[in-house]
Amino acid sequence: MAYTAPFAASASQASPDDRGFFGHPAGLSTLFFTEMWERFSYYGMRAILLLFMVAPLATGGLGFSTEVAGPIYGLYTAMVYLVALPGGWFADRVIGQQRAVLYGGIIIMFGHISLAMEGIGFFLLGLFLVIIGTGLLKPNVSTVVGQLYTPEDQRRDSGFSLFYMGINLGAFFSPLVCGWLAQSEAFRGMLQGWGYDPTRSWHWGFGAAAVGMFLGIVQYLLGQKRLRGAGAEPGDPLSAGARRGAMFALLGLLVVGALILMSAGDAAIAAMPTVNRVIGTILLLAPAVFFIWLLTAGSRDADERKRHLVIFVLFMGAAVFWSAFEQAGSTLNLFAERSTRTSILGFDFPASWLQSVNALFIIILAPVFAWLWIRMGRKEPSSPGKFAFGLLFLSLGFALLIPAAGMAASGAQVSPMWLVGTYLLHTIGELCLSPVGLSAMTKLAPMRYAGLMLGVWFLAASVGNFIGGNVAGVYERFTTAQIFTAVSLYVILAAVIMWIFVKPIKRMMARS
Repeated sequence: MAYTAPFAASASQASPDDRGFFGHPAGLSTLFFTEMWERFSYYGMRAILLLFMVAPLATGGLGFSTEVAGPIYGLYTAMVYLVALPGGWFADRVIGQQRAVLYGGIIIMFGHISLAMEGIGFFLLGLFLVIIGTGLLKPNVSTVVGQLYTPEDQRRDSGFSLFYMGINLGAFFSPLVCGWLAQSEAFRGMLQGWGYDPTRSWHWGFGAAAVGMFLGIVQYLLGQKRLRGAGAEPGDPLSAGARRGAMFALLGLLVVGALILMSAGDAAIAAMPTVNRVIGTILLLAPAVFFIWLLTAGSRDADERKRHLVIFVLFMGAAVFWSAFEQAGSTLNLFAERSTRTSILGFDFPASWLQSVNALFIIILAPVFAWLWIRMGRKEPSSPGKFAFGLLFLSLGFALLIPAAGMAASGAQVSPMWLVGTYLLHTIGELCLSPVGLSAMTKLAPMRYAGLMLGVWFLAASVGNFIGGNVAGVYERFTTAQIFTAVSLYVILAAVIMWIFVKPIKRMMARS
């Protein structure tokens, strides 16, 4: 018998009769739109972040080289997911998932407001606040989704696929809005006509991300009652005194971090190579230390140890996947800006608009995959099998770009359809892996580690984002064909290894 979620949901948290949102619990609608607006803010900013850093000073950018901008981008996106681990713990032990989502959204909003301001200090402060806020919101909103379903509810995987579609609605619209405001010559002309500096257009793009998060907060507060108590209280609370201390520690971190970054300015940028090395070391050691603890002291019995071992294997597969997939915002974004013809049928568009393609395919295909997993019944691939397929399609996406990169080496601007084809393959891979991984974590994690294990899932994304960002740092040292070939081979090797271990992992999941 396959292992189901280790927690028992109370009647107030989950009911098979609750079908208020497309046959799913009504609370899913609140979380669907909360995550949609949070992802609007995140992906809108991500679509223009690296391009803003490498844009010349004369056009309003920061004028960084790719060797400086790539690691900063990788460090930022890695930290966004790394702090999901303490963010999950903070919800589990201190404030509960519902409050973590609310507080995280508020901090994210102020982060984007800071990015909309002028100066290196505000730029760094904005990244810092988005990191902290996302660490609180991201793992915990997914945890609450899992708590809307009873352990035996067969709608869980389908529900996570619908939730994932909400994520990508925000991710689709945000590059179109934020990218147009930041990069469009039409909008810059409008600014100039209004008497504003057109080079400030980048900051209008960041400001739009702040508006998106504000709308998400309002929607969440209005629909919170639909959650029916799911995630309202910490699952394993600390003592009252310790909880107060943890809250003061969070406030202290925000205040001290803000003061340091606002005063450091250019010195902080100069220190980034050292910070990058330190964080890289932590990202290598932290998962190793955590899983050693989890497989020993963190497991109460052999049953839990098997589940934790499965989580470790899925973690490794996910880390490889995200290290390549998340180059969409770095190397693939640079390829779009520098080597791709950004026009179709005479219509010119910002390079950042190509960041919407993946999300558009998710919107189209997510319902198909949600239906497919249910339709297949007992023939549905196991979680590790889906991971192997996800890695395979990701590798094929990079392989598709190799000939395009060869053509671009001569200075030609290649058709945007090359990137569209790559994003289609990447989307298929993502739907095989990401919502399935989220669901697997909520099924395999013991209740006392519910938020923490979602943090572990995002730790895999953190490792992947760090690697992907640092690949962008060598974008000008190697040809794009060399980079895409290396990434494709690296991912296909991981797919083969995962496929070899599918049956042993299935046996461990069945016996646990």
